[in-house]
Amino acid sequence: MSLDWIPRAPRESRPDFQLYREDLLQLDAPPRTTYEKRPLVNPQTGEEIEGLYVAYVVLDNEKQGNSYNLDMLKGTACAFNKASHDPSVVGVVLTGAGDRFFCTGGNVPEYSEHFIGRYGDAQEYLQVYWHIFNVVWTSSKPFIRRVQGMSIGGGEEISGICDLTVAADTASFGQVGPAHGSTAMGGAVQFKGATMTNEDAVWQLVGLEQWSAYKMFRKDYIHRLEPVLKKDGEFIRNPEVITDKYVEDGKIVYGEYKTGDEYKEAKAYAKSLEKDTSRMDKAVDEVIWEIANKYPQQVGMSLNMLRQAKRYLYDMTRAEVIYWWGANASVHGEFDMGMTAFNTSKKTGSRDADILKLRQLLAKGRRYDAELYEEVMPKPKEE
Repeated sequence: MSLDWIPRAPRESRPDFQLYREDLLQLDAPPRTTYEKRPLVNPQTGEEIEGLYVAYVVLDNEKQGNSYNLDMLKGTACAFNKASHDPSVVGVVLTGAGDRFFCTGGNVPEYSEHFIGRYGDAQEYLQVYWHIFNVVWTSSKPFIRRVQGMSIGGGEEISGICDLTVAADTASFGQVGPAHGSTAMGGAVQFKGATMTNEDAVWQLVGLEQWSAYKMFRKDYIHRLEPVLKKDGEFIRNPEVITDKYVEDGKIVYGEYKTGDEYKEAKAYAKSLEKDTSRMDKAVDEVIWEIANKYPQQVGMSLNMLRQAKRYLYDMTRAEVIYWWGANASVHGEFDMGMTAFNTSKKTGSRDADILKLRQLLAKGRRYDAELYEEVMPKPKEE
Protein backbone atom coordinates (compact mmCIF):
# COMPACT_ATOMS: atom_id res chain seq x y z
CA MET A 1 0.00 0.00 0.00
CA SER A 2 1.37 3.41 -0.97
CA LEU A 3 2.00 5.92 1.81
CA ASP A 4 1.79 8.94 -0.49
CA TRP A 5 -1.51 9.96 1.12
CA ILE A 6 0.31 10.87 4.36
CA PRO A 7 1.24 14.58 4.38
CA ARG A 8 5.00 15.05 4.66
CA ALA A 9 7.44 17.87 4.16
CA PRO A 10 9.55 17.69 0.97
CA ARG A 11 12.01 14.82 1.09
CA GLU A 12 15.14 17.01 1.17
CA SER A 13 14.05 19.80 3.49
CA ARG A 14 15.16 20.85 6.94
CA PRO A 15 13.90 23.52 9.35
CA ASP A 16 16.28 26.34 10.30
CA PHE A 17 17.15 25.94 13.97
CA GLN A 18 19.69 28.76 14.09
CA LEU A 19 19.56 31.33 16.88
CA TYR A 20 22.93 32.98 16.22
CA ARG A 21 23.85 36.48 15.05
CA GLU A 22 26.02 36.25 11.98
CA ASP A 23 27.35 39.79 12.41
CA LEU A 24 29.22 38.77 15.58
CA LEU A 25 31.20 36.27 13.52
CA GLN A 26 32.13 38.77 10.82
CA LEU A 27 33.99 41.45 12.77
CA ASP A 28 36.77 43.01 10.70
CA ALA A 29 39.50 42.95 13.34
CA PRO A 30 40.34 41.65 16.83
CA PRO A 31 39.11 41.37 19.47
CA ARG A 32 36.73 38.93 17.86
CA THR A 33 35.65 35.30 17.58
CA THR A 34 35.95 33.82 14.11
CA TYR A 35 34.17 30.84 12.57
CA GLU A 36 35.43 28.70 9.72
CA LYS A 37 34.23 25.45 8.19
CA ARG A 38 37.13 23.28 7.06
CA PRO A 39 36.66 20.07 5.06
CA LEU A 40 36.74 16.82 7.01
CA VAL A 41 40.05 15.19 6.10
CA ASN A 42 41.12 11.56 6.22
CA PRO A 43 44.42 12.00 8.13
CA GLN A 44 45.86 8.80 6.62
CA THR A 45 45.32 9.74 2.97
CA GLY A 46 44.75 13.50 3.02
CA GLU A 47 41.44 13.00 1.18
CA GLU A 48 38.80 15.67 1.78
CA ILE A 49 35.36 14.17 2.37
CA GLU A 50 32.80 15.93 0.23
CA GLY A 51 29.97 17.67 2.07
CA LEU A 52 31.35 17.12 5.60
CA TYR A 53 33.18 19.75 7.65
CA VAL A 54 34.89 20.60 10.92
CA ALA A 55 33.94 23.96 12.47
CA TYR A 56 36.90 25.96 13.83
CA VAL A 57 36.01 28.57 16.44
CA VAL A 58 38.95 30.88 17.10
CA LEU A 59 39.37 33.31 20.00
CA ASP A 60 41.22 36.12 18.23
CA ASN A 61 42.69 38.76 20.52
CA GLU A 62 46.44 38.08 20.48
CA LYS A 63 47.48 41.51 21.78
CA GLN A 64 45.64 40.72 25.02
CA GLY A 65 46.49 37.02 25.31
CA ASN A 66 43.33 35.98 23.41
CA SER A 67 41.33 37.15 26.42
CA TYR A 68 37.63 37.36 25.65
CA ASN A 69 35.45 40.45 25.93
CA LEU A 70 31.65 40.43 25.87
CA ASP A 71 31.40 40.47 22.06
CA MET A 72 33.78 37.52 21.88
CA LEU A 73 31.71 35.62 24.43
CA LYS A 74 28.57 36.29 22.41
CA GLY A 75 30.43 35.34 19.25
CA THR A 76 31.54 32.05 20.79
CA ALA A 77 27.96 31.25 21.82
CA CYS A 78 26.81 32.05 18.29
CA ALA A 79 29.58 29.99 16.70
CA PHE A 80 28.86 26.98 18.90
CA ASN A 81 25.16 27.26 18.15
CA LYS A 82 25.81 27.63 14.42
CA ALA A 83 28.00 24.52 14.35
CA SER A 84 25.63 22.50 16.51
CA HIS A 85 22.72 23.01 14.10
CA ASP A 86 24.67 22.48 10.89
CA PRO A 87 24.20 18.85 9.79
CA SER A 88 27.32 19.00 7.61
CA VAL A 89 29.54 19.72 10.66
CA VAL A 90 30.91 16.57 12.29
CA GLY A 91 32.95 18.23 15.04
CA VAL A 92 33.87 21.58 16.58
CA VAL A 93 37.39 22.77 17.41
CA LEU A 94 37.92 25.63 19.87
CA THR A 95 41.33 27.29 19.68
CA GLY A 96 43.13 30.62 19.96
CA ALA A 97 44.83 32.83 17.40
CA GLY A 98 48.63 32.63 17.01
CA ASP A 99 50.92 30.24 18.86
CA ARG A 100 51.61 31.96 22.20
CA PHE A 101 48.18 31.93 23.82
CA PHE A 102 45.19 29.66 23.77
CA CYS A 103 43.23 31.99 26.06
CA THR A 104 44.11 33.93 29.20
CA GLY A 105 40.52 34.39 30.36
CA GLY A 106 38.19 37.35 30.63
CA ASN A 107 39.34 40.74 29.35
CA VAL A 108 40.75 42.59 32.35
CA PRO A 109 40.30 46.15 30.96
CA GLU A 110 36.61 45.40 30.32
CA TYR A 111 36.19 43.89 33.77
CA SER A 112 37.92 46.79 35.51
CA GLU A 113 36.55 49.67 33.48
CA HIS A 114 32.97 48.54 32.93
CA PHE A 115 31.76 45.75 35.18
CA ILE A 116 32.99 47.05 38.55
CA GLY A 117 29.92 48.41 40.34
CA ARG A 118 27.51 47.37 37.57
CA TYR A 119 26.01 44.35 39.29
CA GLY A 120 23.21 43.75 36.80
CA ASP A 121 25.60 43.88 33.85
CA ALA A 122 27.93 41.44 35.58
CA GLN A 123 25.02 39.02 36.03
CA GLU A 124 24.02 39.35 32.36
CA TYR A 125 27.63 38.65 31.38
CA LEU A 126 27.49 35.32 33.22
CA GLN A 127 24.19 34.49 31.52
CA VAL A 128 25.96 34.75 28.16
CA TYR A 129 28.76 32.60 29.53
CA TRP A 130 26.19 30.02 30.67
CA HIS A 131 24.66 29.94 27.19
CA ILE A 132 28.00 28.77 25.74
CA PHE A 133 27.99 25.84 28.15
CA ASN A 134 24.37 24.99 27.50
CA VAL A 135 24.91 24.84 23.73
CA VAL A 136 27.65 22.25 24.20
CA TRP A 137 25.67 20.22 26.70
CA THR A 138 22.77 19.86 24.28
CA SER A 139 24.83 19.33 21.11
CA SER A 140 25.34 16.04 19.32
CA LYS A 141 28.76 17.17 18.03
CA PRO A 142 32.11 16.50 19.75
CA PHE A 143 33.87 19.67 20.97
CA ILE A 144 37.66 19.52 20.90
CA ARG A 145 39.91 22.18 22.37
CA ARG A 146 43.17 22.74 20.51
CA VAL A 147 45.56 24.28 23.05
CA GLN A 148 48.56 25.70 21.22
CA GLY A 149 49.77 28.03 23.98
CA MET A 150 49.00 29.33 27.45
CA SER A 151 45.60 28.32 28.83
CA ILE A 152 45.06 30.18 32.05
CA GLY A 153 42.31 31.66 34.22
CA GLY A 154 39.00 31.87 32.39
CA GLY A 155 40.65 30.36 29.34
CA GLU A 156 40.81 27.09 31.26
CA GLU A 157 37.20 27.49 32.32
CA ILE A 158 35.46 28.39 29.07
CA SER A 159 37.28 25.48 27.40
CA GLY A 160 36.70 23.04 30.26
CA ILE A 161 33.33 22.33 28.72
CA CYS A 162 34.97 20.65 25.72
CA ASP A 163 34.90 16.88 25.43
CA LEU A 164 38.57 16.29 24.56
CA THR A 165 41.80 18.31 24.57
CA VAL A 166 44.67 18.11 22.12
CA ALA A 167 47.61 20.26 23.21
CA ALA A 168 51.03 21.37 22.10
CA ASP A 169 53.62 20.02 24.52
CA THR A 170 54.75 23.63 25.08
CA ALA A 171 51.29 24.65 26.32
CA SER A 172 50.82 25.60 29.96
CA PHE A 173 47.76 25.48 32.18
CA GLY A 174 46.76 27.28 35.35
CA GLN A 175 44.40 29.50 37.31
CA VAL A 176 44.89 33.02 38.65
CA GLY A 177 41.56 34.05 40.20
CA PRO A 178 42.36 34.24 43.94
CA ALA A 179 45.49 36.30 43.14
CA HIS A 180 43.38 38.87 41.28
CA GLY A 181 40.19 39.16 43.30
CA SER A 182 38.22 36.40 41.65
CA THR A 183 37.28 32.74 41.96
CA ALA A 184 37.54 30.16 39.17
CA MET A 185 33.81 29.53 39.34
CA GLY A 186 33.27 29.60 35.58
CA GLY A 187 33.77 25.83 35.46
CA ALA A 188 37.18 25.14 37.01
CA VAL A 189 36.15 24.68 40.63
CA GLN A 190 33.28 22.52 39.40
CA PHE A 191 35.10 20.42 36.77
CA LYS A 192 38.65 20.02 38.08
CA GLY A 193 37.62 18.77 41.49
CA ALA A 194 35.78 15.94 39.76
CA THR A 195 38.35 15.14 37.07
CA MET A 196 41.56 15.44 39.11
CA THR A 197 41.98 14.42 42.71
CA ASN A 198 40.43 17.00 44.99
CA GLU A 199 43.83 17.90 46.44
CA ASP A 200 45.34 18.46 42.99
CA ALA A 201 42.38 20.69 42.17
CA VAL A 202 42.82 22.66 45.39
CA TRP A 203 46.48 23.26 44.66
CA GLN A 204 45.86 24.43 41.11
CA LEU A 205 42.78 26.51 41.93
CA VAL A 206 43.98 28.03 45.20
CA GLY A 207 47.74 27.46 45.20
CA LEU A 208 47.72 28.67 41.57
CA GLU A 209 50.63 26.55 40.42
CA GLN A 210 51.01 26.60 36.65
CA TRP A 211 51.37 23.13 35.11
CA SER A 212 52.91 21.87 31.89
CA ALA A 213 50.95 19.98 29.26
CA TYR A 214 52.80 16.83 30.37
CA LYS A 215 51.70 17.25 33.96
CA MET A 216 48.11 17.92 32.88
CA PHE A 217 48.28 14.74 30.80
CA ARG A 218 49.60 12.86 33.83
CA LYS A 219 46.72 14.28 35.89
CA ASP A 220 44.21 12.98 33.31
CA TYR A 221 42.98 16.42 32.28
CA ILE A 222 43.99 16.38 28.61
CA HIS A 223 43.64 13.65 25.98
CA ARG A 224 46.69 14.06 23.71
CA LEU A 225 49.78 16.22 23.45
CA GLU A 226 52.22 16.56 20.60
CA PRO A 227 55.64 18.20 20.19
CA VAL A 228 55.76 21.44 18.20
CA LEU A 229 59.48 22.36 18.40
CA LYS A 230 61.98 21.25 15.76
CA LYS A 231 65.75 20.88 15.74
CA ASP A 232 67.39 20.26 12.36
CA GLY A 233 63.99 19.43 10.90
CA GLU A 234 63.10 16.83 13.54
CA PHE A 235 60.50 17.21 16.28
CA ILE A 236 61.85 17.27 19.84
CA ARG A 237 60.09 17.30 23.19
CA ASN A 238 59.69 20.54 25.13
CA PRO A 239 63.15 21.07 26.67
CA GLU A 240 61.75 23.13 29.55
CA VAL A 241 59.98 20.08 31.02
CA ILE A 242 61.31 16.83 32.48
CA THR A 243 60.16 14.06 30.10
CA ASP A 244 63.01 11.54 30.17
CA LYS A 245 62.34 10.10 33.63
CA TYR A 246 59.35 9.48 35.86
CA VAL A 247 60.77 9.29 39.38
CA GLU A 248 63.74 10.92 41.05
CA ASP A 249 64.60 10.49 44.72
CA GLY A 250 61.21 8.88 45.32
CA LYS A 251 59.32 11.82 43.81
CA ILE A 252 57.37 11.92 40.54
CA VAL A 253 59.17 14.42 38.32
CA TYR A 254 57.73 13.57 34.89
CA GLY A 255 55.98 16.66 33.53
CA GLU A 256 57.51 19.06 36.05
CA TYR A 257 59.26 22.19 34.83
CA LYS A 258 63.01 22.24 35.19
CA THR A 259 64.33 24.72 37.74
CA GLY A 260 67.14 27.23 38.24
CA ASP A 261 69.84 27.63 35.60
CA GLU A 262 68.72 24.43 33.90
CA TYR A 263 65.32 25.98 33.25
CA LYS A 264 66.81 29.29 32.03
CA GLU A 265 69.04 27.44 29.57
CA ALA A 266 66.14 25.27 28.37
CA LYS A 267 63.90 28.31 27.91
CA ALA A 268 66.53 30.13 25.85
CA TYR A 269 67.11 26.98 23.80
CA ALA A 270 63.40 26.55 23.14
CA LYS A 271 63.17 30.12 21.82
CA SER A 272 65.87 29.33 19.28
CA LEU A 273 63.99 26.40 17.79
CA GLU A 274 61.59 26.30 14.87
CA LYS A 275 57.92 25.92 15.80
CA ASP A 276 55.68 23.63 13.74
CA THR A 277 52.13 22.71 14.80
CA SER A 278 51.58 20.12 12.05
CA ARG A 279 51.73 17.10 14.39
CA MET A 280 49.25 18.69 16.78
CA ASP A 281 46.96 19.61 13.90
CA LYS A 282 47.14 16.07 12.56
CA ALA A 283 46.26 14.78 16.04
CA VAL A 284 43.15 17.00 16.00
CA ASP A 285 42.27 15.61 12.56
CA GLU A 286 42.74 12.05 13.83
CA VAL A 287 40.47 12.61 16.82
CA ILE A 288 37.74 14.16 14.66
CA TRP A 289 38.13 11.45 12.01
CA GLU A 290 37.71 8.62 14.48
CA ILE A 291 34.52 10.13 15.87
CA ALA A 292 33.16 11.05 12.42
CA ASN A 293 33.33 7.36 11.49
CA LYS A 294 30.88 6.44 14.25
CA TYR A 295 27.09 6.54 13.93
CA PRO A 296 26.00 10.15 14.62
CA GLN A 297 23.02 9.34 16.83
CA GLN A 298 25.12 7.07 19.02
CA VAL A 299 27.89 9.66 19.25
CA GLY A 300 25.39 12.35 20.27
CA MET A 301 23.74 10.16 22.89
CA SER A 302 27.08 9.04 24.33
CA LEU A 303 28.43 12.58 24.55
CA ASN A 304 25.30 13.96 26.16
CA MET A 305 25.28 11.24 28.79
CA LEU A 306 29.00 11.68 29.50
CA ARG A 307 28.55 15.46 29.84
CA GLN A 308 25.95 15.10 32.57
CA ALA A 309 28.55 14.91 35.35
CA LYS A 310 29.99 18.33 34.44
CA ARG A 311 26.53 19.71 33.82
CA TYR A 312 25.28 18.48 37.17
CA LEU A 313 28.22 20.02 39.01
CA TYR A 314 27.81 23.35 37.24
CA ASP A 315 24.03 23.42 37.63
CA MET A 316 24.41 22.89 41.37
CA THR A 317 26.14 26.27 41.58
CA ARG A 318 24.86 28.10 38.49
CA ALA A 319 22.47 30.51 40.21
CA GLU A 320 24.97 31.30 42.95
CA VAL A 321 27.72 31.83 40.37
CA ILE A 322 25.67 34.32 38.34
CA TYR A 323 24.56 36.39 41.32
CA TRP A 324 27.86 36.08 43.17
CA TRP A 325 29.64 37.43 40.09
CA GLY A 326 27.51 40.54 40.33
CA ALA A 327 27.99 40.90 44.08
CA ASN A 328 31.75 40.33 43.80
CA ALA A 329 31.98 43.21 41.33
CA SER A 330 31.39 45.69 44.17
CA VAL A 331 33.26 48.98 44.14
CA HIS A 332 36.35 48.87 46.43
CA GLY A 333 35.98 45.10 46.90
CA GLU A 334 38.52 42.38 46.16
CA PHE A 335 37.52 42.02 42.49
CA ASP A 336 37.93 45.77 42.05
CA MET A 337 41.34 45.61 43.76
CA GLY A 338 42.58 42.69 41.69
CA MET A 339 41.31 43.75 38.28
CA THR A 340 42.14 47.43 38.68
CA ALA A 341 45.66 46.73 39.96
CA PHE A 342 46.29 44.51 36.94
CA ASN A 343 44.70 46.98 34.53
CA THR A 344 46.73 49.96 35.81
CA SER A 345 50.07 48.16 36.15
CA LYS A 346 51.72 50.31 33.47
CA LYS A 347 51.01 53.39 35.59
CA THR A 348 51.98 51.86 38.94
CA GLY A 349 54.63 49.29 38.06
CA SER A 350 52.76 46.58 39.98
CA ARG A 351 49.99 44.17 38.98
CA ASP A 352 49.04 43.40 42.56
CA ALA A 353 47.40 45.07 45.52
CA ASP A 354 49.04 44.46 48.91
CA ILE A 355 47.08 41.38 49.95
CA LEU A 356 48.94 40.82 53.21
CA LYS A 357 48.23 44.41 54.25
CA LEU A 358 44.59 43.85 53.33
CA ARG A 359 44.50 40.82 55.64
CA GLN A 360 46.14 42.80 58.43
CA LEU A 361 43.58 45.58 58.15
CA LEU A 362 40.66 43.17 58.03
CA ALA A 363 42.01 41.42 61.13
CA LYS A 364 41.74 44.77 62.93
CA GLY A 365 38.09 45.00 62.02
CA ARG A 366 38.32 47.37 59.05
CA ARG A 367 35.58 47.27 56.43
CA TYR A 368 35.94 47.26 52.65
CA ASP A 369 35.62 50.94 51.78
CA ALA A 370 37.39 53.64 49.79
CA GLU A 371 39.91 54.31 52.56
CA LEU A 372 40.98 50.67 52.86
CA TYR A 373 41.05 50.39 49.06
CA GLU A 374 43.44 53.31 48.77
CA GLU A 375 45.73 51.91 51.47
CA VAL A 376 46.27 48.56 49.77
CA MET A 377 46.30 49.58 46.10
CA PRO A 378 49.58 50.32 44.27
CA LYS A 379 50.19 54.01 43.59
CA PRO A 380 51.01 55.69 40.28
CA LYS A 381 54.71 56.17 39.64
CA GLU A 382 55.99 59.71 39.86
CA GLU A 383 56.70 61.18 36.45
